[in-house]
Amino acid sequence: MSDFFSGGWSIFIAVTTLASLAACLLLLWVASRRQPMAKDNSTGHVFDEDLVEMNNPLPMWWAVLFVLTVVFAFGYVFVFPALGSAAGSLGWTSRGELGADQARAGAEMTKIYSAYTPLAAEALSKDPAAMASGQRLFINNCAGCHGSDARGSKGFPDLTDNDWLHGGSPEKIEESITLGRIGVMPPMAAAVGNDADVHNVANYVLSLSGSAYNSIAAAAGKPKFAVCAACHGADGKGNQAIGAPNLTDKVWLHGWGEEAIVAMVNNGKTNVMPAQAGRLTAGQIHLLAAYVWSLSNARQTASR
Repeated sequence: MSDFFSGGWSIFIAVTTLASLAACLLLLWVASRRQPMAKDNSTGHVFDEDLVEMNNPLPMWWAVLFVLTVVFAFGYVFVFPALGSAAGSLGWTSRGELGADQARAGAEMTKIYSAYTPLAAEALSKDPAAMASGQRLFINNCAGCHGSDARGSKGFPDLTDNDWLHGGSPEKIEESITLGRIGVMPPMAAAVGNDADVHNVANYVLSLSGSAYNSIAAAAGKPKFAVCAACHGADGKGNQAIGAPNLTDKVWLHGWGEEAIVAMVNNGKTNVMPAQAGRLTAGQIHLLAAYVWSLSNARQTASR
């Protein structure tokens, strides 16, 4: 009812509900006083020559049950919120019930994950039970974008390759999960120059990672790369402080090749990693961050 812009709808629903219940009792009363249409207690209707429709009263048990049902309905709308925006005498709401259920579930989850909270990611990565719980958290909350194997796809980072836009330490991963990330690559075509300049810069970017490129175009694009260096650095190795990708490592989040780079320079890109703080508890985020960290540090932790 809170979605209605006018209180008139609430009044309309309340009046309609009460009138409908009263009409049920009125209908029963009118039907009980109805007189037979013929002296033989029939309605006067005959079917198939000898099938007479009688006008017998409703069974008493049925009438009593009907009345009790209506009385129960009157009591229900008084106790519970069934009359428009009226709260009901108990003050119960489905939203309040949901909140209470969530609070109870949150308290139970806090007990479960509190044992993991004091432990560092490296210690948790060696605990099979902790990693099993972390994997379930990942599949339920992260696999939709990053894949069940955490290898991502176009536009969604691979979490197993140790290539991080904002840093791959457990603390940075936990920060990313908690607060989310917004990555913005603005359209830079106008700043780079004309179409030829954009293609030249694309070839220079390809040269940074040792990919196949046009050497003449790359040489012409190198001076223009100064526009990009403000974020990606003069050496193209990126800047984790602002989430600028490393252009030298052959990891291409939005596609590889001259055409893909030209499209990125011309059109820009905005990526959003939603914050999980409102969905997961601090303990869950801590364990999930440890699990994600373990995915790109499996060899290191296993060898110790």
